[in-house]
Amino acid sequence: MRLWTLHPKYLDAPGLTAAWREALLARHVLLGRTRGYRHHPQLERFRAEARPVAAINSFLAAIHAESLARGYSFDASKVGRTQKTGTMRETRGQLAFEWKHLLLKLRKRDPARYRALREVERPKPHPLFRIVPGGVQRWEMRPARK
Repeated sequence: MRLWTLHPKYLDAPGLTAAWREALLARHVLLGRTRGYRHHPQLERFRAEARPVAAINSFLAAIHAESLARGYSFDASKVGRTQKTGTMRETRGQLAFEWKHLLLKLRKRDPARYRALREVERPKPHPLFRIVPGGVQRWEMRPARK
């Protein structure tokens, strides 16, 4: 599961589709509607919010907006009540880590998109996030479960 801090405009088609599916799964987890992925570290920052479901809904809303801009037909009815954008804090180090991670994916999966984005020095965050100083999050650096 990858709930990107990066703006969804940077994702290629498979990445945007995966972000939508994974955020929907995260929403189900936060609503208590599934038993899987309950302990996934990517959910920690959403659970720390006063209104975690509204936060993930806002996350989904931005992905939905990007899907519309690309002519896709993601189902808007799956996005519930949202919170204001820029309300979740995330670190500059986390954003930079994810940027490098995305570029590595794009280099293999979509070389043209990689070439178009590799010169971006300051990628924009997802509209939900306000970037603050700091390093990569601890939850990002956890070893994978076996």
